[in-house]
Amino acid sequence: MNRLPHRSGELPQSYEAWEQAAKELIEIEMMRRGIRYKQLSRMLEELGIDESPDQINRKVNRKRFSGAFLLACLFAMGVKTVSLD
Repeated sequence: MNRLPHRSGELPQSYEAWEQAAKELIEIEMMRRGIRYKQLSRMLEELGIDESPDQINRKVNRKRFSGAFLLACLFAMGVKTVSLD
């Protein structure tokens, strides 16, 4: 089971911290699976989501993406569960 990334064992307390946690969740899952943005772009394309690798990279690094985008990325990468504790 994957755990929500956060520091010091505590859940994020601000909206910005939640944005950072969402960014880290995508990055950690990509790293665990050896997936790069180009591969993620192809995986999302199979779900009908047309995003270039550069667009995905910018979204993730700016921490400005929807919950739907987060879920689509996790699903495309094969993430089955995420623990919020």
